[in-house]
Amino acid sequence: MKTTILTCFFLFIASIAVAEISKQDKEILLDLYSSTNGQKWNMKWDLNAPVATWHGITVANNKVIAIELHFNNLSGTLPASLGHLLSLQRLELSFNPIGGTLPNELGNLSNLEVLALNATSLSGTIPESLGQLTKLKQLHLSSNQLTGVVPESVTNLKEIEVFNVFDNNLTGALPKGLANCPYLRELVVAENEFTNPDDFSVMVLSNTGSKLNLLNSPIQRNPSEHIIALEGDENVD
Repeated sequence: MKTTILTCFFLFIASIAVAEISKQDKEILLDLYSSTNGQKWNMKWDLNAPVATWHGITVANNKVIAIELHFNNLSGTLPASLGHLLSLQRLELSFNPIGGTLPNELGNLSNLEVLALNATSLSGTIPESLGQLTKLKQLHLSSNQLTGVVPESVTNLKEIEVFNVFDNNLTGALPKGLANCPYLRELVVAENEFTNPDDFSVMVLSNTGSKLNLLNSPIQRNPSEHIIALEGDENVD
């Protein structure tokens, strides 16, 4: 009898360990897989296996909290449904040939801390809705084809530490309110057509006391982190 009870107990614990995520979260991941040509990814998902075992997916409390698929040959476009992964903390899709625009719905990701889309083929403008990501600490949009201005709403990113829009086709003035973000330590804005980078650098240094090289600041971070940002060097042959 005791053996039977123990067996049932361990089976119950095992079932919790591999518990499936919510149907909605799984459907959103399948949207991503479909819209970015998952069959051509370098590391494909076994759609019959538990979601927690899928490459680049981190699950906690039966919710998707991280998608890290850099260098994985994602193409196509980003689905708007990503904006419904409300527990998501990290979205890292850098160095993939993703086209189209940034979905406005990404602004719904209220728990997002890292958004990294370096070196894709994204075009269009930076959505105003990204200013709703009040927990965002790192924004990486370098080496894309983004146009237009940086929206004023980014001044609401009070937790922002790294703001990287290097090497795009952005124009106009950088929002002055960014200078008041208390944790900002890296601002990488070179290779755009901003009208006020020099004035902006003075304001940031004055208001935050940060030691920033605003025009050509390499990203320095823990080697264990996945984010990668590349910048050109005109002195390299």
